[in-house]
Amino acid sequence: MKIMFASAEVAPFSKVGGLADVVGSLPKVLEKMGHEVAIFTPLHGCIDQSKYDIKEIPNSKLTINYSYGEYYFTLKMAKLPGSNINVFFLDNSKYFAPFHEVYPRYIDTRYEHERFIAFSHACIEYARLLNFKPDIIHSNDWHTAMIPVYMKVNYKDDPFFANTKNVFSIHNLAYQGQWFDDVLYFAQLDHKYVWNCWGLEHFGMLNWMKGAINYSDKIIVVSPKYAEEIKTFEGGNGLDWTLNHNAHKLVGILNGVDYSVYNPAADNAIAEKYDKNHLEKKEINKKAVLEEFGMPYYEGQPLIAIVSRLVEQKGFDLFHPVCEQLKSLDAKFIILGTGAQQYEDLFRYLNATSSNIRARIEFAASLSQKIYAGADMFLMPSAFEPCGLGQLIALKYGTPPIVRATGGLENTVVGHPLEGATGFKFWNYDGWAMLDCIKYAIEVYKNKPEFQKIQKNAMEADFSWDLSAQKYVETYKSACRVV
Repeated sequence: MKIMFASAEVAPFSKVGGLADVVGSLPKVLEKMGHEVAIFTPLHGCIDQSKYDIKEIPNSKLTINYSYGEYYFTLKMAKLPGSNINVFFLDNSKYFAPFHEVYPRYIDTRYEHERFIAFSHACIEYARLLNFKPDIIHSNDWHTAMIPVYMKVNYKDDPFFANTKNVFSIHNLAYQGQWFDDVLYFAQLDHKYVWNCWGLEHFGMLNWMKGAINYSDKIIVVSPKYAEEIKTFEGGNGLDWTLNHNAHKLVGILNGVDYSVYNPAADNAIAEKYDKNHLEKKEINKKAVLEEFGMPYYEGQPLIAIVSRLVEQKGFDLFHPVCEQLKSLDAKFIILGTGAQQYEDLFRYLNATSSNIRARIEFAASLSQKIYAGADMFLMPSAFEPCGLGQLIALKYGTPPIVRATGGLENTVVGHPLEGATGFKFWNYDGWAMLDCIKYAIEVYKNKPEFQKIQKNAMEADFSWDLSAQKYVETYKSACRVV
């Protein structure tokens, strides 16, 4: 099969969240399975072109006429590391080159819509110019949700795409791409065809994700549990009716982890490599990461870590009622991440007022890997979690996750004391429930043989892309059978 991926971010070139990891990992497995894959992504100003040997393709200038004038793209290319896959970078001096963030913080919402409308339209045109005739166009999240809309409306009679089917992945339903319908004029979509409940209209607003759900041949969400949650009023973020109407298209497939990147037995970023048979070496990594955060090492005292975007979704509201109790626990906590000001301030406060909590309001990939290796447990108290990547990495590093049982966290962590336990779970979205779970995990930690059993179970859990990729291929084939 010929498969075309379109994504706002692709690891390792540009990364904000799990979307980048998926699009940077899944295609490599698909290629090994014998499929031809191409990836299309914006050339963001933050991408280091020299580091990845990104070269311009000669005679690749593309002109797209919009209502406000002509827009110009050029095309650059590099290989996805560890593969022979072409990654095509769409270069535009107005919409992407000026910004040193994938999603600029202080950008006008209307402008953000224009950026990704132009990108989505250009992806389709470049597929034609490159003579890459895809069996599947796999779009991801709202930034590329315009592609299935364009394909079923403006390109429905184009013979080049006569056999092309559209698959759309929802990585996070909370971000839907909503704006006023005036942007349809810019997008060159006829109002009378798309402005209805079966198209893009959503409570009087335009909703790109709703459009992709309605117009795609298959919809993939990133865990089976999340596929069920989003069909409910509580979990549907206003799209539950649309998702239930399109339930026959909906497939839940767990994300995988690229173990060529995340593997403590081969990770050069950590202090000491180890495997499930040499868990004692985690203590070396623990000492190293504690030193990094300026904290003393005490034998027998657990280290609990958070590596996360500091946003509401991740459950950090739960910390407010139990701050003082966390300070008094016989455990150390380290936090790494950036995000919303209120949570950054919360962890700065805890860093300044406690002896057992340290926070770094930053993100560094190499430091995060040191934390996964050095921590004893990994805390992920998410309000909702479509799949989650942090807990999957933590499992591989023998760092049992403490999670709230929602979405992909429910699907991937077996809670102690169940047979085959790989971590710890709580269910209620409540700070005291989280605290009780942390206390329980600390007590289990003191039972060294029992805790090591959990660690080994965690490291033996297989969340590589191999199984998930097969399910993706089955979904692609199912889409191709859609008439």
